[in-house]
Amino acid sequence: MNLSSKFKNILTISNKELVDYIRDWRTLLAVVLVPLLMFPTIFFVLPIVLQSELDERQSLHLDIRVETNQDSSEIQFLLDGFSENLLNYSIFELDENININDTSMLMEGIKNLNYSSVLRLTYDSNTTIWEYYIVYDSTKESSGEAYLRISKILSDWEENLTSERISNEGLNEEAILNPVKPWEISQGDIATAGEQAGFVFSFIIPLFVSIWTATSGVQPSIDMTAGERERGTLESLLCSPCTRFELLLGKWLAVTCIVGVSIFLQLTGLVFAISFLMSGTFLEPPELSLTSILLFLVAVSVFGIMVVALEMAVSMRSRSVKEAGSILGPMMIFFFLPAIFAQFINLEGVELFWFAVPAVNVLLAMRELLQNEIYFMHVLVWIVSSLFYAGCATWYASRQFLREDLVESIS
Repeated sequence: MNLSSKFKNILTISNKELVDYIRDWRTLLAVVLVPLLMFPTIFFVLPIVLQSELDERQSLHLDIRVETNQDSSEIQFLLDGFSENLLNYSIFELDENININDTSMLMEGIKNLNYSSVLRLTYDSNTTIWEYYIVYDSTKESSGEAYLRISKILSDWEENLTSERISNEGLNEEAILNPVKPWEISQGDIATAGEQAGFVFSFIIPLFVSIWTATSGVQPSIDMTAGERERGTLESLLCSPCTRFELLLGKWLAVTCIVGVSIFLQLTGLVFAISFLMSGTFLEPPELSLTSILLFLVAVSVFGIMVVALEMAVSMRSRSVKEAGSILGPMMIFFFLPAIFAQFINLEGVELFWFAVPAVNVLLAMRELLQNEIYFMHVLVWIVSSLFYAGCATWYASRQFLREDLVESIS
């Protein structure tokens, strides 16, 4: 059989698998819309929900208890701040003999929601220093919100007292509080907007490429191997005029197409969401050369080859869909850990051996390429090692298709 006939057989099998897999509109929806809309939905809806919850907490009228050893006229700034921030306060005289750290009598009031928080405030006339103690319950949102408001008001009060005391001493407040400050111009960052975008994306895109490649290939890999064995349709494929290796390549090509489309759509949604959130508009794209773009596509491709081949091999070796799922699920950690680990490796002066470590090498290569950094030795090592690992994974998968006990359908 000539090469063109073999290639035609592979394409025929791939087309058959793709049609079978996306025949259900719900599957097509999961493949196309879910990765495309996932990140925009998360990044747009989540901030809206969080802002709504924040506005709701900030609009609450909260009751607080203020205990102090001073007259209320001495803390009028504080009391005005409480009123402006929707804090209903009740002032109590603080017993000088009480241990300020003893909160046992206040816990019940906070737990029973009699008041949200307690501020204990004392003044030392010898040192002219105010000391305070805020009692609150971090497990209750109202109490935590009261604590945040009181802390902010106390900070404003401190600034006000500092300014008054410096002014009373006849000193220059700016010279005392800000003896060192930058010129009133922007800092001298020489990185361009495109370089900054590439730096940001170099931490995000490789991580999600690895995770989405691993997860999006699980279901089609199982369906086209263990699934067909359970349905009894794999034996009919073996009767077709194609070798088992061609059968493997056809199925692998189908899964790779599904994974590739999912990754492309997910990255499109991710870049759009990040760009919108970071600047309110679209970021300037990373400044990438044509070589960097092509090498990045090579890195994604060889990583996909390795991942899909491994997933198909494990699925083919499994006796059922359930068994394949139970094995591939925990296997995801072997793709997630390198993705996370690669984020913490410093690319400046990185050791060469990292570009030979499985999975980590490709992820580091993606990080470098997104920053438009191309080093010949790095490229040579990660391409050769990645192709070797991908070849090993493909060879292992092909071995599974040659085993009669695994290819035979379960009766």
